[in-house]
Order: sequence, then structure tokens, then C-alpha cells
Amino acid sequence: MNSNPKKDPERNWFGERHVSPDEKTGLVQGVFGSVSDSYDIMNDLMSGGLHRLWKDSFVRRIRPRGGLKYLDVAGGTGDIAFRIKKKAGPEADITICDLTHDMLRVGRDRAIDSGWLDDFEWTCGNAESLPFPDNHFDVYSIAFGLRNVTHIDTALKEAARVLKPGGRFFCLEFSHVENLFLSKAYGAYSNHIIPEIGAMVAKDEESYQYLIESIKKFPKQQDLAQRLQDSGLKNVSFSNLSAGIVAIHQGMKP
Repeated sequence: MNSNPKKDPERNWFGERHVSPDEKTGLVQGVFGSVSDSYDIMNDLMSGGLHRLWKDSFVRRIRPRGGLKYLDVAGGTGDIAFRIKKKAGPEADITICDLTHDMLRVGRDRAIDSGWLDDFEWTCGNAESLPFPDNHFDVYSIAFGLRNVTHIDTALKEAARVLKPGGRFFCLEFSHVENLFLSKAYGAYSNHIIPEIGAMVAKDEESYQYLIESIKKFPKQQDLAQRLQDSGLKNVSFSNLSAGIVAIHQGMKP
């Protein structure tokens, strides 16, 4: 599926680098392969633990319950899927899909430690071409993954395709702070502190520099809401957390 470059401008940007769309997907795989083993501790250090509260709020918005089929995309380490399982119980059917084998490896290791390995379907796949049939899932979730997708509009259409009629879409992602003072403070922290933490803890300053730059390239809240509607989803809405540092977008397949 080809994307309209006017609607999908981020396809040629890897952080601040101009790349081809084919090159970008491989570069993103490289980043997450590099940071997979330090991913969880880096999330705690970068956000001061706030990412846990954001994810809890996200899963409360999903309102998990048993008897439904869930797909968590870009969820290799299991943070969202494990929360869904705890809320929904043993009757939930949960598939974890991630672009990167190393991230899935981390998630499987965590699941083994919890005795949950066989409670999930583990799939390596691209959000732009999901290896699942049409009208298959009741809930699609993606947390901190959409901004790394090469063709966002293609991924949103894939989400709509695999959802059942009446199925619900949820996205948690870094977004854009509207308060000018807070935006400047957050920008200074992101630009100068996070790459240094990445260098010290993950031994990978470059990957975390990309992750910060990718936030700046991600669509603003209203723009992403419009793109959800253009993908075929209805009842689209969004809400900001932490003054817009992150946002939750949701919609429904008619």
C-alpha cells in the first residue's frame, strides 16, 4: 500500500536524518535491537517512573475484560499486554506483535519469570503489514510505537483492517506540550539529559538521540486524530497526560 507523502511526511525522516522509507524500517529495527536489554530501566530513568502511570492510565482506558481478542502492537517487552492480562483474567486472548526479535525476546523472558509464556501469542511483524486476517481483534493497542512506524497512515489502515466491526483502537504516544514554558523545559531535558542517560546506562547515545528526535517529528494531537478518522475509524478522541508530554488517542471501527 502506497502512502501519500503529503499525508505521511515522517516516512522519510529517521530523527533529523533524511532517509528512504525502506532504509528507515531497518534503522528502527537496529535501534530497538540495540536498546532492548536496557529498555525497561531506561524508561524508568528517562521518565522518573511516570511511564508506569501513563501505561496504567492507558490500560484503564481500554477497560480489559475476558472473552475478547487483544492485539498489542510494538509491545515486545510485554508492558501493556501484561497489564491487560492482569485486568482481563485468563479468558483474554492476547497477541503481542513487534517488529524486533530482540524486544520479543525480552518480553518472553519476563513472561517466563511470571509463568505466563504460554498465555500470549508472540508474533514478529510490521505494523504496516500485519500478519492477521481482517475483522479479527476486538481491541488494538499500540504504546510508544506509532512514531517509529515508517508509514503511519498505512499502519492506521492496517489497525482498522484487523479490528472487528465495533472493535476499539487505542494509542499511547509521546506528543506535544502546548504550554510554552513547560515545552521549553521539557525540550531542554529531552535534548540534553536523555541522550546522556542513554550513553551512560545503555551505552548507546545515538539510539536515544533518535528517540528524542522522533518525538518532534510525530504529528500533533489534532493532526493524528484527523488521520485516525481518515483511516476509517469513528468516534475518534484524544486526551493529554502530563500536560501533553504524552497523549492517548482512541477510535472505533464502524
